[in-house]
Amino acid sequence: MDKKWKPVVVAVALGVILPQLLLSAVRQRPLSEPAETLTPTQQETQLSPSARSTYLPVLTAENSIHVMELEAYVLGVVLAEMPAEFEMEALKAQAVVARTYALRRLSRQDRHADVAVCADPNCCQAYMTEEEFLQKGETVSGLEKIARAVEATKGQVLIYGGALIEATYFSCSGGRTEDAVAVWGEVIPYLQAVDSPGEENAEKYWEEVHFTAEEFEDALGRDLSGTPRSWLGKRTFTAGGGVQTMVIGGIAYTGTQLRQLLGLNSTAFTMAAEDGGITVETLGKGHRVGMSQYGADAMARGGSSYDEILMHYYPGTRIDKTENIL
Repeated sequence: MDKKWKPVVVAVALGVILPQLLLSAVRQRPLSEPAETLTPTQQETQLSPSARSTYLPVLTAENSIHVMELEAYVLGVVLAEMPAEFEMEALKAQAVVARTYALRRLSRQDRHADVAVCADPNCCQAYMTEEEFLQKGETVSGLEKIARAVEATKGQVLIYGGALIEATYFSCSGGRTEDAVAVWGEVIPYLQAVDSPGEENAEKYWEEVHFTAEEFEDALGRDLSGTPRSWLGKRTFTAGGGVQTMVIGGIAYTGTQLRQLLGLNSTAFTMAAEDGGITVETLGKGHRVGMSQYGADAMARGGSSYDEILMHYYPGTRIDKTENIL
């Protein structure tokens, strides 16, 4: 090859190959850097007091402690807790609620000694990495949509009386949410029963479960005399339409007790006795206190903004910024 052409050829090669190499490297990078894993002792020594207000020690599903930046954690919660197909305003409401819930746990550490929250939705909040979100078959556009919802509400939290609220939420209510006092025995002004229409498309909006007489007795852990038709007695109801108390075989149970014993989706249930057993119909899924996720989506589809959704499900609260309350 003529020497005078060598510089030209090299330049062309670099202009074609180098961008391809860079593009390949970008494609192979993870969507987010993995959180640093720290022991509780390392966590205390490596995080300054100011940093602890924006970073969360999280107990992962693998039972290790990861220290996560707050907004990255909130993104992971929304990825795990709410479908990307939901309306943008519902996703924004979920982001504010998830952030509020986490920061209240951080300030109290009342559920875990060494971390603020865990990734178990039955205890705290579900969490999913961006990679896990895509690996389960979700789309990049869905990931980007949820990321925009988190970014649009960055630093926003719900407060009542100058303090972070107990931002509880659940899947669907079956038409009306529940008072906190009916579930946890504590009156909380902003966790009151409110209407929640438009949830009919929820997977667990309605469910019917049938128990044979033997299965019903086994679930209650006792033998019942007579036929199933004679077992069911008086019921009282909560402000949210759930069962407050119900007499079965001469013994009064609370709705929450029966939900747990029978493995029901919620306390909003009815029972019908047959000679062969008991049929239970439930409405909603979860404890039904706070924000209904399917209700939030229904409100968003009806034109409500995320702040209107939040004010509906948490009456008397207001949105503030984290720097004003931490």
